[in-house]
Amino acid sequence: MNETARLADELMRFFRLGARAKGMLNSGDLGAEFSALMLLFPLRFCGPMRVTDLAEAKRADTSTVSRQAAQLVKAGLARREADPEDGRASRLAITEDGLAACRKLHDAREAFLAEVLSSWPADRVEAFVELFIEFNTAVEARLRIPSAPPQRENA
Repeated sequence: MNETARLADELMRFFRLGARAKGMLNSGDLGAEFSALMLLFPLRFCGPMRVTDLAEAKRADTSTVSRQAAQLVKAGLARREADPEDGRASRLAITEDGLAACRKLHDAREAFLAEVLSSWPADRVEAFVELFIEFNTAVEARLRIPSAPPQRENA
């Protein structure tokens, strides 16, 4: 088996493991489904967005994102506000509680990874991080997605 095929297999394994690992994140009950909570991050980094734009950004069905947005609003993690460009439309904006939820999710993800990598020597972790950044940058270039700096919680 060539190296590209091995990598493809390992990426699929990683995606399957990621889906299982999200249930292990110790972030407490934040009042919405995990998939809805993932909408908070683009709202945090991009600012208020229409549900249609949020759905496009997440490559998801608008009706699904609308249902998830309603969960966020009900939980107080996001609020609806008038769209300044079109008074008939509304945008979804993150609230202070939503920002706190992002921090909890980020901290839980970081704690999980720290535990997973705890037996690795520091130089291997550093090399892995650098290679993963290089890989993501190459994928973004292939997909013609503008390269974005890593979204750090404290940035």
